[in-house]
Amino acid sequence: MADRVPTALLFGAPGAGKGTQGKILGQIPGFYHLSCGEVFRTLDIHTPLGRTFYEYSSKGNLVPDDVTVAMWKENLHAQMTLSYYKPHAEILVLDGIPRNVKQAKLLEEHIEVKAIVHLVCRDMNAMLMRLRKRALRENRADDAREDVIRRRWEVYESETRPVLDFYPDKIIHEVDAIGTPVQVLQHTLEALGPIHDKLFGQKEMDGDL
Repeated sequence: MADRVPTALLFGAPGAGKGTQGKILGQIPGFYHLSCGEVFRTLDIHTPLGRTFYEYSSKGNLVPDDVTVAMWKENLHAQMTLSYYKPHAEILVLDGIPRNVKQAKLLEEHIEVKAIVHLVCRDMNAMLMRLRKRALRENRADDAREDVIRRRWEVYESETRPVLDFYPDKIIHEVDAIGTPVQVLQHTLEALGPIHDKLFGQKEMDGDL
């Protein structure tokens, strides 16, 4: 990827609804959603990067940041080659990456972060209930345990939330995560819509898309 691609990051604690909003945004023309989790799930373990990933994950170890970003880059390049993602016409919407400041620094070479939607939830009980329901719906009973959920929050606060300090305050938009997906989407689009129009609005009017 020679040029940095215009990007929006979905941020928030576990259960904030990043994946849900990302999937919805991905269905709206002008946005392309890429989840880091999907990158891992679709990884070919027969490739060099895939084998490296398997070496770590099969032992229960965390994948190093440089390997994670390399896998992400390879997947994104494939999406562009297949014309699934069109950087001249779409904002790339990421969730699940960057997970820490080191990843944010490594990604700087590839993405130009135009906006961060920070999904905020100050009602921990509501978040706890949401995560429990999701875990049971997806048949992941262990993830429904309160101690597991609280540990995930601790990791987010210590490793991921500091990423927000890496970016300028002016591009961070706080959105209340409590509400229906449609309500949250409305506020998310209020933040991202003007940015999309500024980047691609004239092209659409000229019929270049």
